[in-house]
Amino acid sequence: MSPLREIAGAVVDLADSHPIGDEVCVGLSGGADSLALTAGAVAAGLAVTALVIDHGLQRDSRAVAERAAGQARGLGARAHVIGVSVSTRGGPEGAARRARHDALAGARDGAPVLLAHTLDDQAETVLLGLGRGSGPRSIAGMVAWASPWGRPLLALRRSVTHAACDELGLEPWHDPHNTDPRFARARLRAEVIPVLEDILGGGVAPALARTARRLREDAEVLDALADDVDAGGGTNGLDRTVLAALPAAIRRRVVRRWMISVGATEPTERLILAVDDLVFDPRPHAAVAIGGDSGHRLSVVADGVELTVTTTPR
Repeated sequence: MSPLREIAGAVVDLADSHPIGDEVCVGLSGGADSLALTAGAVAAGLAVTALVIDHGLQRDSRAVAERAAGQARGLGARAHVIGVSVSTRGGPEGAARRARHDALAGARDGAPVLLAHTLDDQAETVLLGLGRGSGPRSIAGMVAWASPWGRPLLALRRSVTHAACDELGLEPWHDPHNTDPRFARARLRAEVIPVLEDILGGGVAPALARTARRLREDAEVLDALADDVDAGGGTNGLDRTVLAALPAAIRRRVVRRWMISVGATEPTERLILAVDDLVFDPRPHAAVAIGGDSGHRLSVVADGVELTVTTTPR
């Protein structure tokens, strides 16, 4: 099977399994993975709009974005270039990812967005989660479908996308950040995974991806059990007595779900554990800050028998 047909088949498999529809967007950087995905989605018979995000972080970034858009049009897709401003909050990788995510979400016009993460990206994500102690949700990696985001290439190696570009005569853009040792993911790719491959005799990336899949299957069961828990203890509150009686894996999922509902954005494992500790904290009015904005701080407070959320001026 040709690389392009393999990628098109992966897109069709995702479309057959999930409510994607006939019109999709593709997050296109101009690199081999996203170029190959754009070509594969067109070959799969979908109406494709390539969304090219110009972060403005590198010299000639606009020209790189326009070139990628032109390549997408040559493949039979529509294409739009979207400029974004990247903050410095949370480090350059995280800030660029948030800006890209927000721009794609704003430009998709109701269509799902296909992202070109491969099995190799999944393996790197698992290793990063392990190294940072980010908890099982992070180690479970990325999912193939979480509306409106689709990742049809998670079972394919990066080598397939490069081969597809060669097959089509496409010259992908090589992002210098992908080899910049200042970035953790770049060093994992260039240094850590090759060493593990040598020590373990190969097959590390597929093994890490399998680990993510198994953990995700377990996580889905635990999430479903947590969804059935009623720990409501008042307006926007949780009953500490109910929480204390739950197994830790279920309790922390209930806590995480509630934190998101009261305004915490993508709570980290460390923050979830800190709020979970409040369930058993004997101190009156013990509190953990969980976010807010420039004018107000959002906190969870152990208030008697409840966990409640409060907003105070900074």
